[in-house]
Amino acid sequence: MCPRRARCFNTTGPCSPQHHYMLPPAQRLPEARELIEMDRYFVLHAPRQTGKTTPP
Repeated sequence: MCPRRARCFNTTGPCSPQHHYMLPPAQRLPEARELIEMDRYFVLHAPRQTGKTTPP
């Protein structure tokens, strides 16, 4: 649980920029938007509990 008025790392459920630390995905995955628009699949590899599936 985050202290009031402080951001924290979220590993469970949706992220909110006001409450959680977030990195903009477009800078890290520039080709992802194009793949999504073409209905193509891709895989993100990262350590456990890093929020890979958390929507912005």
